[in-house]
Amino acid sequence: MTDEQLPAQVFPNRFPEAMDARPGVPQDRCHCFSQVRVSPPGATASFHAELQDTGAPGWLRLLELIEEAAADGREEFRPLPELSPEERRQIVTLPASIGRLTAVRTLVLYGSNLVRIPPEIGDMTSLEEFSPYTSRRLHWFPYEIARCGRLVNSTVSTRSIYGNHKYRPPFPRLLPPGDTVVDLDALDLDGLDLDALDPARWGATAARTCGVCAGPVPATGPHQAWLSLVVATDVLPTLVNACSQACLDTLPPGAKGHIPTPHRGGTIEQVAAGPPGA
Repeated sequence: MTDEQLPAQVFPNRFPEAMDARPGVPQDRCHCFSQVRVSPPGATASFHAELQDTGAPGWLRLLELIEEAAADGREEFRPLPELSPEERRQIVTLPASIGRLTAVRTLVLYGSNLVRIPPEIGDMTSLEEFSPYTSRRLHWFPYEIARCGRLVNSTVSTRSIYGNHKYRPPFPRLLPPGDTVVDLDALDLDGLDLDALDPARWGATAARTCGVCAGPVPATGPHQAWLSLVVATDVLPTLVNACSQACLDTLPPGAKGHIPTPHRGGTIEQVAAGPPGA
């Protein structure tokens, strides 16, 4: 039988209810790095700087959906189909209240406009499946996701994440606390506002507690590191916000085939990229 005579192979759509055929552009374009070819030597990357508009209708509706899910104890949470395309576009992060969804086993964020996820995802202790597939602007994850001990399945667009095994895009450079003039200017007698960090500098917008020991983060800001970890079925670049270098020193090694130790990103030598499509 020739190839032309073979029946077509049909692949099931795992998330048909997550798709939205209504007109609109729910996802903004991203030009942080190429998602279709190997990054050239010396390439750099920076964090998305967008701040969440907490007055936007999409954000307010998402807060309501989380409250409803927490109240009824549902095991699946698929919020985006409940929003219009424009409302979905308004969501660039998830609320910290996502951590209240302790009964949720499946979290689907298919085709989101997210640029970051809060550390409170680590409080979703029942989470078994995490699917932010085709969220092309989501390049990293909080280290706290490793606390989801039941997480066994993930569907992540890995070509969109820092250091992925296909194209090895660069990691944004992390600086020590108080290492920039901007940070020094932001410091007052009480230190940084750890609930209102500049995402262009820190990646995250809040870092109240250490991602390693859960202790308080100092007023000068978190000690940060990148660490690529196996999370469910993917290797994800995680951003660690720690209270001290001592906590960073206790981190586990990185995933096989990736940078083996915690690092600060920037100009670093990554493991050679595999062939595109591998």
